[in-house]
Parts: sequence; structure tokens; C-alpha cells
Amino acid sequence: MTTLSVNINKIATLRNARGENMPDVAKFAADCQRYGVQGITIHPRPDQRHIRHDDVFALRAVVTTEFNIEGNPTPEFMDLVLRARPEQVTLVPDAPSALTSSDGWNVEDNFSFLTEIVDRLREAGIRSSVFIRPDVESVRLAAKTGADRVELYTKPYADAYATDAAAAVAPYVEASMAAHHAGIGVNAGHDLNLSNLRYFAETLPHLDEVSIGHALICDALYLGIEETIARYRACLV
Repeated sequence: MTTLSVNINKIATLRNARGENMPDVAKFAADCQRYGVQGITIHPRPDQRHIRHDDVFALRAVVTTEFNIEGNPTPEFMDLVLRARPEQVTLVPDAPSALTSSDGWNVEDNFSFLTEIVDRLREAGIRSSVFIRPDVESVRLAAKTGADRVELYTKPYADAYATDAAAAVAPYVEASMAAHHAGIGVNAGHDLNLSNLRYFAETLPHLDEVSIGHALICDALYLGIEETIARYRACLV
């Protein structure tokens, strides 16, 4: 079964708008777990515009499922994750000013750098995942870095889903098969939602995990977080 990890950045964004502790990010994460999610994802950025460094350690104390920290592996980021020791670190090539993740790694151009980072994570006992586009050669190169998983960037799928779902998902199926043959796991994320998630999960072989934040939190404004989590999990059965 594919597991659901909820990205809670938007909860921190809402809290930071008032400068107090409402909503409480750690309590929200604990409640999400109580409602059935199998992981909590955060993406702390250098300007700490949503998740702050102190949140990382507050969450480490309450996340009992899987704690996944995403980010560009700068020296500051690596210091943070090596101190927090999450179960998984997802390596994302975001510029400091990026509004959101907008592309995967060019693994060929960054092969030595990624290999070094993956080695450091493995030494610390942390699973590594490399954020890439659904490209077979990128999958193969990511596997050669020693990464445990790839995370497939799903915005192109989401953008094309309504026009031709089969064509939209085809590169992801191919990439997932390549990852399986290379002996690494498959995660996916970006713009997955209640409209396109079920088809993606049913069609993609060997899908270990999806990470969903923005759409899920938007749905929760109308449905409530417990019902929203139930609906997203139902898409993954």
C-alpha cells in the first residue's frame, strides 16, 4: 500500500501570519497522525518563512510515524537534518528564493555532489530520496548515487491529467519500473490532489509514498482535516 505523508508547511505559514502559536504546528502533526497519516513532511527554507528551525525539533519529538524533511542540501540544511535525524531526507534543488519546488535535479550534472550527500545521510542512518523528473536515465543515475529512493516530480502529470490521463502518467510508470529494476523505492509529490491521486496510485507500479501538502490543506478548509485525510487515504487503497 502507498503511504500518505502530509506536508504541513502551510500550517506554519498560517501561524507565522500572526506571530503567535496558533495553529500549533506540532499539535497539528500529532492530530494528523491520530487521523491516520503515515508520515509528516516539512520543507524548511533558508528564510524560515514557514517551518522554523525550532519547529524541526518540536516535530521530531511528536512524529512517531515517518518524519520526512525536504530541502536543498546546503551546509545549514545538512547540519539541521543531521541533528534532527528524521527517517527520510528528500533532496530538492530549490533556490533560496523559490516559491515552491519547480523542478527535479539534473542528476548527471550533480552526480558527485549528490553521491557525497547520500553517503553522509547513510552514515547517519537516514534514508535518502532524490527529487527528479520522471526520466529513466535520471532514475538510473540517482540509483548509482546510492540513494534509497527517488521522488518523482508530479506537476507535469497534474497539469496534463484532465486532457489525457494515460499519456500524463506514462512517463511515471516507466520511471517507476526503472527504479524498481534498479533496486530503489519510489515516492511522488507536487500538485497531487483528490481529483488526480487515485488514478496515479492505481496506475503506477511500486509506488511507496506520496507527499501532499497544499491541496490537502486547501481541502481541509472545507472538509475538516480528519475527513480530508480519510479521503486521501481512500485514494491510495
